Amino acid sequence: MPKQKTNSAAKKRFIVKKSGLIKRSKQGRRHILTKKSTGTKRNLRKSAYVSSTQSKTIKQMVQG
Repeated sequence: MPKQKTNSAAKKRFIVKKSGLIKRSKQGRRHILTKKSTGTKRNLRKSAYVSSTQSKTIKQMVQG
């Protein structure tokens, strides 16, 4: 049976930590930043973790 390939897009967007959690960046910080408040933009800088419902799917995509 052939090996499953890793998803290149997912590989660039997610990082699997040693604890098993998947680190991701927040959405909404690419454009249309003038109408967003300073506090909102500051909070979007921080990283977040993938929800437990999606983590199994993303692990398969990243690790292959």
